[in-house]
Amino acid sequence: MTQMSSDTATRSQHAQELMGKIEQRTAVVGIVGLGYVGLPLARAVMDAGYPVLGYDTDGEKIDALDQGRCYIEHLGDEFFNELRTSEAFSASSDPQSLAGADLVLLCVPTPLGSHNEPDLGYVLDSTRMVSKILRPGQLVVLESTTYPGTTRQEMMPLLLEGGLECGKDFFLAYSPEREDPGSPGRSAAVIPKLVGGVDETSGDLAFQFYSNAVASVHKVSTAEVAESAKLLENIYRAVNIALVNEMKTVLTDMDVDIWEVIDAAATKPFGFQAFYPGPGLGGHCIPIDPFYLSWKAKEIGRHTHFIELAGEINTSMPLYVIDRLAEALNTQSKPIRGSRVLVMGIAYKPNVDDARESPAAEIMDLLAERGAIIEYHDPHLPTFPRMRNYDLDMKSVRLDENTVKSTDVVLIVTDHDAVDYDLIGEHASLIVDTRNAMSRAASIRGTLVKA
Repeated sequence: MTQMSSDTATRSQHAQELMGKIEQRTAVVGIVGLGYVGLPLARAVMDAGYPVLGYDTDGEKIDALDQGRCYIEHLGDEFFNELRTSEAFSASSDPQSLAGADLVLLCVPTPLGSHNEPDLGYVLDSTRMVSKILRPGQLVVLESTTYPGTTRQEMMPLLLEGGLECGKDFFLAYSPEREDPGSPGRSAAVIPKLVGGVDETSGDLAFQFYSNAVASVHKVSTAEVAESAKLLENIYRAVNIALVNEMKTVLTDMDVDIWEVIDAAATKPFGFQAFYPGPGLGGHCIPIDPFYLSWKAKEIGRHTHFIELAGEINTSMPLYVIDRLAEALNTQSKPIRGSRVLVMGIAYKPNVDDARESPAAEIMDLLAERGAIIEYHDPHLPTFPRMRNYDLDMKSVRLDENTVKSTDVVLIVTDHDAVDYDLIGEHASLIVDTRNAMSRAASIRGTLVKA
C-alpha cells in the first residue's frame, strides 16, 4: 500500500479527530446510492467494522432493504437478509439521516446526455444535498466515474458555500469504483482501490479509511490523477473491443473466424491481451466513460480522434448485427418483417440482472422498426426493465423445444451460463450468434451464422 504523506502535526484538529475515528473504526460511513456499486461497498465497509448509513432517493429500494428483499440478483438473498438484521446498517431516503455520518461516499450514476455530453446531475444534486448537512470533521468521497476536475472544480465550490474550509474543516477526495458484477472472487473488499484527494490531508484520510476496508489501496497525488486513471481503465477496454469488432467485420467478409483468430493470437505469452467482439458495448461504464474524456478534451481545445472512432465502431455494432441477421434470413427466403426472432439474453454481460446500456435494447428496437415479431429469453431478467430511451414492455418467455422450433431465428446477444445451448442447437433452424456461445453446444442441426 502507498503510505500516507502529510505530517500529523500539520493537520487541523478536525482532521486529527476524524483520523482517530477512522483508525478506531468508530467513524460512521454514509453511502449515497444503494445500487450495484453502493451496496457491495456498504458490505465491505461493514465487514471492516464501520457502522453504515445508506441513503437512496428510491423508496422502493429502502423498503426492500428493510424487508430483506433481494433486488440485485448476484448479491443473493443472504446478503440482503444480513443487511436487514445487522445493527451496523440502516437505510433511509431522508437526506437528514446523513447528518450523523463522518464520511459520505457518493456512488451515483454518471450517464450521458442526448448529445453524448456528460450528465453530472446526480453528482451535483448529491453534492448539494451533502452541502446542506456538511459539518466540520466530515470527509466526502466521490466514487462515480467522471472527467478529470469534477471533484475539485464542480463539487468543491458547492461544498464551500457553507463557509467551511476544505482541507481544514471538511475533506474531499476521489476514489473510483471498480465493481465487476457477477464475477466470483471479485468483491468490493478485494478489488484494489485508488484514492486521490483535493489536498494532501484529504487524500491521507481517504487512504486510511479505504486501507481499513479493502485489501489494497494505491494513493495518488491528486483527485485528477485518480479520475483520469479510472477513465484510462475503461477507455483501454473500449478501444480494444472496438479493434476486435472492426476486425470481426473484415474477417467475416473474408470467411475467417475472428474467435479462432483471437484464440490463436492469445497463445503468445507476451505483448497481447485477448479482447472479444460482440453486439455492442453495455453496462454503466464502458459505453459511457470514454465520452466524458472526449467532452473534456474539446473544452480545452483537444480532439480525441482515437477514442471517438472507437466509440463510433462500438455503437455501430447493433446495426451490423441486424444486417447479418437480415442476410441470414434472406438465405432462407425470409424477410425481417413478419419473422419471429427469439433474442437470447438482454443483460449487458453474462450472469447478471443488469440491462443498463445493453445493446439488446437497441437491437430489439431496430428489429421492431423493421417489423419483426420479437420475443426474448433471459434467466436473470424476467421483465424488460424501464429505460430512458426504450419502451419495451415485454416479459421473458420460457426456453423450451416449442419456443425454439416456433421461431424463425434465434439471436444470441448475451451468453448467460444458465442457458441450454444444446436445446438451441438441437431445435433451432437458424441461429445468429454474436458471442460464440454456440461453441458450447454438443451439436448444431440448423444453420449457424456468427455476427
